Amino acid sequence: MADRRLQVFYTVAKQLSFTKAADILYMTQPAVTFQVKQLEEHFNTRLFERSHGKISLTPAGDLVLGYAERILAMTGEMEARVGELTGQVTGPLMIGASTTIAEYQLPRILGEFKERFPQVQARLTVANSETVAAKVADHSLDVGLIEAPSHNPHLTTLACCEDELVMICSPQHALASRSTVGARDIVEQPYVSREHGSGTREVVDDFFKSNGVNPDDLHIEMELGSREAIKGAVEAGLGVAIMSASTVTKEIQLGTLVAVPLHPRLTRELSMVYAPEKFRSKLLDAFISFVESKFQQCGIESAPVKRSHKGRGR
Repeated sequence: MADRRLQVFYTVAKQLSFTKAADILYMTQPAVTFQVKQLEEHFNTRLFERSHGKISLTPAGDLVLGYAERILAMTGEMEARVGELTGQVTGPLMIGASTTIAEYQLPRILGEFKERFPQVQARLTVANSETVAAKVADHSLDVGLIEAPSHNPHLTTLACCEDELVMICSPQHALASRSTVGARDIVEQPYVSREHGSGTREVVDDFFKSNGVNPDDLHIEMELGSREAIKGAVEAGLGVAIMSASTVTKEIQLGTLVAVPLHPRLTRELSMVYAPEKFRSKLLDAFISFVESKFQQCGIESAPVKRSHKGRGR
């Protein structure tokens, strides 16, 4: 219901990219540019500075962004509350998920949620855990599903499901026949790592530290942001890696990779995060409850870990 130009401007301002905004809004880049240009003509001032392929907000743009955030939030709350009067669960739901969850757990959950609430328009953003948490905190996303508890003090974290991590290697590797491997075994091997900001990277670094190995001492051959790229590198014999056991099931069945349990066993909690001060619509409440119930089938109870500044929260 809010002015479309304002919605487009807000998305561009948050992403600082016309291309990313077009992807999020399911629009062409020229259409996004046109909407922003119309808003600039309406205010008779530039809202973005454009230089060397990058954009930044002008002082006027920064002012408009503050009002746009409040206008769009109030519009969303109004539409949600009116919808709730008719008993409907409907509207857009902006979801963020880390790559492991987005590819392995979330498709089934979203499919079942859509069957139950067909009028919901779910929009998914896939990024590493740190990026997803940041977007939930600035209200670009309604809810996030990540691979480690968030350290953001503005978010509430719900532990949803336990996930085991294992060492993977090629079948010809010297460690392939081991029943378990420890941190000191891995530190002696060429290692393929996830990038900084990844929830997996954080959990694995903590594993090494707690077992007497400085992550800086690892013989890191390469850092990769793609799980498929890591599996390909390990299959090619470039090193070993640590990954979620759920992500290598197919390769183990095909015999292209071997998964060796870690000692001590390494597990992590997949978590859901949301901003406690953000208006909780019936739709958002329904999705949070639905995800909790589905993830509880993994075998652990969801337990809220609330982290918020004094004076904030609901």
